[in-house]
Amino acid sequence: MANYTRRTRRQLPGGAPSDMQDISIVQLGLGGVGLALLDQFQALPDASRSGLTLTGVADSSAALYRPEGLDGDTLAAAVAMKRARSPLSAHPEHLPAAAIAQAFERGPAIVVDVTASEATMPTLRQAAEAGCGIVLANKRPLCEDSATWRLLTGSGRLRYEATVGAGLPVISTLAYLQRTGDTVLKIEGALSGTLSYLFTRIENGDSFSAALRSAHELNYTEPDPRDDLGGMDVARKALILARTIGIALELSDIAVQALYPPEMARMPVSDFLAQSAKLDQSYQQQRREAAREGKVLRYLAHVEPGNVHIGLAGVPPESPAGSLHGTDNLLVIHTRRYSNPMRIAGPGAGPEVTAAGVLGDILDLAIAMRAQEQGGRCL
Repeated sequence: MANYTRRTRRQLPGGAPSDMQDISIVQLGLGGVGLALLDQFQALPDASRSGLTLTGVADSSAALYRPEGLDGDTLAAAVAMKRARSPLSAHPEHLPAAAIAQAFERGPAIVVDVTASEATMPTLRQAAEAGCGIVLANKRPLCEDSATWRLLTGSGRLRYEATVGAGLPVISTLAYLQRTGDTVLKIEGALSGTLSYLFTRIENGDSFSAALRSAHELNYTEPDPRDDLGGMDVARKALILARTIGIALELSDIAVQALYPPEMARMPVSDFLAQSAKLDQSYQQQRREAAREGKVLRYLAHVEPGNVHIGLAGVPPESPAGSLHGTDNLLVIHTRRYSNPMRIAGPGAGPEVTAAGVLGDILDLAIAMRAQEQGGRCL
């Protein structure tokens, strides 16, 4: 594997020269999205990557950190270990996971969280308090209480495009609408690529359990697929959308329909997948009932002030939601200016597209941080 941190003349992303210190990139998470992100970062043109130095990576067990940047051999060994499903703690140069925070004291840094864990919150809090940039694919930190939301968003050094819609331009579109004075009135749509995939497979005749196993094997689900099936993954996305457009809301305020019974909530993931066949008959019956009404099943979210709810619904097959296929997401955005609602649709799950959304945020945030450090001068 080539060196991820090879240097050229220091430049801003996009090619503008700078004599300023490189921005340190610290990545939390080396699962499917994390590994895809490292590959995409490596493949960037020199002009985009220069000025950015990957100094640290971490999983739940340990970290690798070098202030001058991780060399290619060290990083290649770590990537090979993770692809073989070994913990980073097996790497001979591993450090305690907390060592990653050293980067926050050595100059400008961006912390990238591509986990699906609440355990990163202390590190993110420390990074925010130190004035670091933060890029999130992990939804959980943004779904803590409102005080945490304000902490993470207050500096203007947060990007979180990949938390909703993977690589789709959802958050950036909402920011653009509000920045130009529009008012977002309502957002509707299918916010889970996993559940879009699941119900289009069921629509095509697959059993619930077979469709679920396929989604899990393709890494379309969260590590525990009940985060998808319980509606909590969609609920977190709905909460992020609501807070982004200015709705004061907590996760507990959202009405959520789960897609499995309570007695299956606490069993190990392997047992849950094995016993998911118990749900096949129920979902085939619901599919047939929807078909008799000329409808198909979709798991939808509705976000507007005073009314945020999530659940399974029958919709006409020719409707925007009914015409979804595969892992596509759909958002229908109603605003004061757009009497004909704006639609954003496309792949909403998968390591590659999610990593691309994260990478775009890293590059965008790096430019913004450089501009702040230079006192807002034009670059």
